[in-house]
Amino acid sequence: MAGDIVIDAADVTLSLGSGESRVEILRGVTLAVRAGERLAILGPSGSGKSSLMAVLAGLEQAGGGRILVAGTSFRGLDEDGLAEARRGRIGIVLQAFHLIPTMTALENVAVPLELAGHADPFAEARRELEAVGLGARTGHYPAQLSGGEQQRVALARALAPRPRILFADEPTGNLDATTGEGIVSLLFRRLAETDATLVLITHDRDLADRCDRIVTMRDGRIVADTAAATAVPA
Repeated sequence: MAGDIVIDAADVTLSLGSGESRVEILRGVTLAVRAGERLAILGPSGSGKSSLMAVLAGLEQAGGGRILVAGTSFRGLDEDGLAEARRGRIGIVLQAFHLIPTMTALENVAVPLELAGHADPFAEARRELEAVGLGARTGHYPAQLSGGEQQRVALARALAPRPRILFADEPTGNLDATTGEGIVSLLFRRLAETDATLVLITHDRDLADRCDRIVTMRDGRIVADTAAATAVPA
């Protein structure tokens, strides 16, 4: 496909169980995402949107189909291979933050930079935390931070290695409305500053409309693929 396609997925399937207990989670999903695009995957609980994110982000092996992400094929890769494929290419922000509780904010952000072999991971981590407004909280542990602050750390950690693609799965799901709006605004601002492609998983139509394009899922299939109603200003 064209060089500006960063996600190229075709006929992707995923199932759980076997025999009569087999459940089809993804049913032949085909999707292409261009570099720099802000894509929302919209759908109710159980539609398959988070499962699609998991296989596109290399968190789970697809049952079948083709997945190329940032020029790397996920076909046949085991768990270690998928982890290596993610490194430096993919950043992930989840609803539950998933910070390491025994590490400070600075250490949490430095971890992926260390793994990627950056020369001065702690200096870079500090800059990332300053960019999300947490320059004064670098030495705090997750339990000492509010939910909004923890999600800011998670965003800084995801973007610190400058991935080509950021996956965000319901990033405001554990936050109140005001805090969530602040996180969303910060998310789009940092995307503009880092040029990362966004794949946003949400059930919220208003949030989806802040992207460029909306893919709607139902019962493990894409049922609509449209331009969003609004766009976030640069």
